[in-house]
Parts: sequence; structure tokens; C-alpha cells
Amino acid sequence: MTKGYRGAALGALLLGLSISAANAETPGITDTEIKIGQNAPFSGPASAYGQISTAETDYFKMINDQGGINGRKITLIAFDSL
Repeated sequence: MTKGYRGAALGALLLGLSISAANAETPGITDTEIKIGQNAPFSGPASAYGQISTAETDYFKMINDQGGINGRKITLIAFDSL
């Protein structure tokens, strides 16, 4: 993932958080956790791209180790797209 895409993805995530903060009943967001779901190719011919999801998991772990986003921990739920 290039720098521009990472920045855009993080910006979209933060924009979504700021919008959803106004609505306390948003599915997947509680006072302590933010759940994000995705499909990734962990098997099959495109499985090399599954490493992107693994890198995102590590990135979210780093964010969580630093206190999360506004005190909320990020939980990434990834499923194999095949």
C-alpha cells in the first residue's frame, strides 16, 4: 500500500469516526471499541495480497498500544475472500 492510499484510508476512517460520533447507536462502535470488517485474499492465486490485511492488523495493534482512537480500541475482523 502506498503512502497516499494509507493516508486516504486513515483519513476515511477518521472521517467516519467523527461522523459516527454524533450517532451513538452506530453498529460496531461502542465507548471502548471500533469494529472494522473486511474481505481479503488469504488463500488462492491472489493470496500474496492477504499480506496487506496482515499489515493493517499490525498497524491497528500499534494504534491500540498507543491508546486507540479517542480511547477506543480498533478490532479488525478479516475474512478470506475466496
